[in-house]
Amino acid sequence: MMKTFLAAGVLAATAAGADWSAPVEVRHDDQRCVTYRARAAGGYLSVEAVHDEGWHTYAFDNRVRALEKLAGRQSTGIDRPTELKVSGVELDGPWHQSAPKDASKPELLWFTWVFSGRAVFMAKLKGSAAGPVRISIRGQACTESTCKEINATLEVPAPDAGSGAPPAEWSGLIPVR
Repeated sequence: MMKTFLAAGVLAATAAGADWSAPVEVRHDDQRCVTYRARAAGGYLSVEAVHDEGWHTYAFDNRVRALEKLAGRQSTGIDRPTELKVSGVELDGPWHQSAPKDASKPELLWFTWVFSGRAVFMAKLKGSAAGPVRISIRGQACTESTCKEINATLEVPAPDAGSGAPPAEWSGLIPVR
């Protein structure tokens, strides 16, 4: 009976995640930094980033936010933002992102916004695609003492032409500036 229950749970979990792409891990030496996966459904493209303990990545609009805070002053540096480039389908409007955490150090004139734990990026799709959708991810994953360049690619099957109500997570995301 216990085996049947466990098997049913594994099948249900597999079915629930079946619409996500295969995960892509970004590693620094033997340590995993962040794992990405994506899906295209219901007229939306979603990318999920799950950061391992101690690792973070940077907001899409990190540079824009930093330049606003600097107000013309010279910075000690601006961290590389997360970038997603999509091919195979057209986006209908801007990306939206989880609200990033302010990790700035104003006394050093260093302004930055980060994602840790789980972060979601989402955009509306314009129409459907004839083939798979490729998502190129660029950026950097960092700890307090080291950084790893991100250069990863996800692929999802051609999205349906569906539309309708946005996914539940949409309402918790903010537009990228």
